[in-house]
Parts: sequence; structure tokens; C-alpha cells
Amino acid sequence: MILVVAGTKDGREMAADLVTRGYPVLVSVVSDYGRQLLEQDNLPVSACPLDSNGFTQLIGQRGLRAVVDISHPYATGVSANVLSACESSGIPYLRYERPAVPLPQYEQLHVVPDAQAAAKAAAALGNVVFLTTGSRTLPVFKNEPLLDDHRLIVRVLPEPQVIAECLALGFTLGEIVAVKGPFSHEFNLALFKEYRSEVIVTKNSGLVGGSDSKFSAAIALGLPLIVIDRPKTEDKNSVCTSEAVVKFVEEVFA
Repeated sequence: MILVVAGTKDGREMAADLVTRGYPVLVSVVSDYGRQLLEQDNLPVSACPLDSNGFTQLIGQRGLRAVVDISHPYATGVSANVLSACESSGIPYLRYERPAVPLPQYEQLHVVPDAQAAAKAAAALGNVVFLTTGSRTLPVFKNEPLLDDHRLIVRVLPEPQVIAECLALGFTLGEIVAVKGPFSHEFNLALFKEYRSEVIVTKNSGLVGGSDSKFSAAIALGLPLIVIDRPKTEDKNSVCTSEAVVKFVEEVFA
């Protein structure tokens, strides 16, 4: 059996494709929402956050033969845990890295290395900051002193736990946009205008993550666009096509 670490749409699609090709697959996700999406496609799923030891135990308990890591491009902690578990278990590991969207030529584009740098940059560029960086980075922005007098709008998944976390951080219901993406250029345009956004903060999550339409909407409105750059990795077991994933699995079962 192959373990597919899939917290994204492309991960779910590739897992389903492998099952269609006749390969036994177990899909790992961290949330109940992810579990629901996978169960709709009748895919076997393990739904709980796992550290390195947790992945090692799962590999041993289920007799897994290899792992395909299709977690989010910015989920470096998950990838590190999975790789460590594979190395200690002595099984093959492959990382699928979805292609990034080419950055636009735009005079108000600001590329920063991490959320901390994004928070500081946003504070100097406008008073209403629209965050499309996911819920995990929100404490960084909420705890940045330079943003104390700014209004932060957050767009997150419509999961009860995520919304509760936002409220616990001090965001009001009027500052939380809970909706499932990805979104079109027109939808982003309307949202940015509705909330009178002055700065857009995002990640380069690729076409699957809707980065292109976020970029284009910010540009159309002439707004400063802050992009948190992708984490730099030195993993040699990395591919960027679904064909390469299938080839890897074929070799495992050859």
C-alpha cells in the first residue's frame, strides 16, 4: 500500500487516479474537512495531525511500501516529518511540488521570505490588509506590533475549528471571510473592493491554489501585492508532474 499525504486538491486527485489505476492507497490528511472530501470519493483515509513518530507508526502498522508527499507547498513541517519517517522506516519517499505561478512584472509587487517579513511590509503599505495566506500564519500578523492600528481581513476555510481559532486570536466576524477556494479573478476583485482593501498578502500556491487570480485582481485594483516566497528545499526526491508520480508508484510495485 502507498501512503499519499494529501492536504490539497491536486493531492486528492492524484490519490484517486492511483486507485483508478489499481494501486492500493491510504490518504493522510490533518482535518475532518479533508476527510469528508476524500470519503466522498470513497478513498481510504487517515485523518489526524501526525509528527515524525506518528508517520513512522502509521507506516509500520499499515505495512506501507512508499510515501508520496503531496502536501501544500508551504507545509514544510509536514514534509520534514514524512521524510524523516520514511528514512527511519527504510521505504521510498517522493515529494510532488506543484509548479509556482510566474510572478508578474508589477511595480507594487513585494516578494518576502516569510510571514514575519510580510507582516512588517504590510504595515507600511496600507491600513486595511487582506490576508489570503491561510489560517496557520494568522498569529504572526495578529501579534505584529506594527499592525496594531491596522484592520486585518482574513480569508480562511469554512471549518468551525478554523473560525474558532480566528475568533480566539481576536478577529471579529466582520473581519473573517470563511469560504472555500480557489476563486476567480472576478470573485477576488469583488472581495478586495468590498472590504476596501489597501494591501493584499498571499502565497505563491500555484494555479491549483488560485494564485494567478489573486495576483491579477490586486493588479487590476492597483493595490500593493505582498507574496510570501516559497520555502527553499534541497530535497532531491522531488517532481512536478503527475506522470512522474505514477512512474514512481509503478516502480515501487514492479
